[in-house]
Amino acid sequence: MNISPSDIPEVAPTFRVQWEAVQNCYVVLYPEGMVKLSTSAGEIMKRVDGQTAVDAIIKDLETAFLEDDLESDVIKFLEVAYDTGWIRNKK
Repeated sequence: MNISPSDIPEVAPTFRVQWEAVQNCYVVLYPEGMVKLSTSAGEIMKRVDGQTAVDAIIKDLETAFLEDDLESDVIKFLEVAYDTGWIRNKK
């Protein structure tokens, strides 16, 4: 799937993203298990709320981490998250 800056991603119904203190990271939970997210993946996924467009997620990350040009990295990750079924475009 090609993610565009105007898309509004949401976590798919069979998944949940949350902070796991024991794992010391964000995780994606699903009925069969759990996936530990890297720090950057966790920062992206915690902003996927079904209300915020991809371009706003990117701007928020650039502001929070004082970085420029995160668009391609964020979109690449969101495309992987979409392909794995973790997220979908809000309808």
